[in-house]
Amino acid sequence: MDPATDLRAQLADSLRASGVLADPRWVEAFRQVPRHVFVPGCFVQQEDGRWAAITSDHPDHLSTVYRNQVCVTQLNGSDDAWQQALTTGPVHGVPTSSSSMPTIMAIMLEALDARPGSTVLEVGTGTGYNAALLSHVLGERAVTSVDVDPGVHARAVRLLRSAGYAPHCVAGDGERGHPPRAPYSRILGTCAVSRVPEPWLRQVEPDGLVVTTFNRVIGAGLVRLVVRDGVARGRVLREDGRFMPLRAHRQAWADAALDAAADATSASSRTTLLPARAVVDSSSPFEFFAGLVLEGAALAFDPVRLVHPDGSWVRHLGAVVEQGGPRELWTAVERGHREWRALGRPRRQHFTFTASADGQHFGLAGTELTWPL
Repeated sequence: MDPATDLRAQLADSLRASGVLADPRWVEAFRQVPRHVFVPGCFVQQEDGRWAAITSDHPDHLSTVYRNQVCVTQLNGSDDAWQQALTTGPVHGVPTSSSSMPTIMAIMLEALDARPGSTVLEVGTGTGYNAALLSHVLGERAVTSVDVDPGVHARAVRLLRSAGYAPHCVAGDGERGHPPRAPYSRILGTCAVSRVPEPWLRQVEPDGLVVTTFNRVIGAGLVRLVVRDGVARGRVLREDGRFMPLRAHRQAWADAALDAAADATSASSRTTLLPARAVVDSSSPFEFFAGLVLEGAALAFDPVRLVHPDGSWVRHLGAVVEQGGPRELWTAVERGHREWRALGRPRRQHFTFTASADGQHFGLAGTELTWPL
């Protein structure tokens, strides 16, 4: 057995053993589709807060590709940062395209519940690896994949062909879906959205599914929605999932606001018993509910800072919080924590989601409580 074949088998076995992969069709797809073809030595890996270039000459290149981790293939919306990292060493940058973590891919593919005859629109082609997995199971004619970046699209098409797959790939705005091949049985968002785009709801056939993640730095999550009569309803999945956002859904205002919050003069300062970790750590049972309280907020660290589009901000300094702006954000979070405890400490999988032309909101199953987007 050649090294790549052995590594693929190990990856598939680890996904199955962890419980995220059960359908034998997807197990076989992970065993057969060569991830290294889609990450051919042009990705970056984080080192001490910066990104270092990994090439095919790297001694651990193949084993790195087949680890259960994301492989970032683009920074700042272009290949310039990767070239700079290759030439001068590690660089700073914001990931804008990647080969996603196989665990998340497996969870979403299982949630998609694709059956023989299903057609799938994938929003976010990226490297093309996920489109290859879909094509392996459903047949390439059933798969449509769209990416907003023409360069990423062209590279994915080339890599897909080299791996022996030719799904219908489109360079375009995934927020709009792809009407020419609609309706689809399934829409798979391999990028995070702030709201489920309305065109997706119109392009899913009756009783079709949408599986996507939300662009929420606090309380992100995977949702699986059934669409009937233009209304999508479903649940937040137990498994956490975080993707790069759809480019139209990025928080473009956040960087400047977070920088300003680092140096802002405090309007109030006091102690708190609520640790930052309980709010911002994705493993915290309260984190999802905190995201409902902090709808639309952005986050940075060292120190922990939260900012909101309305101008409110907070700095968490150990046992002390400093706040400013029109609302006291941390006070709202503490109030939310008390409410969460009174509700029985619900976890993410206890929440529902509804999207229609009239609005979108989360809800708590078994109650009338809702939180609009």
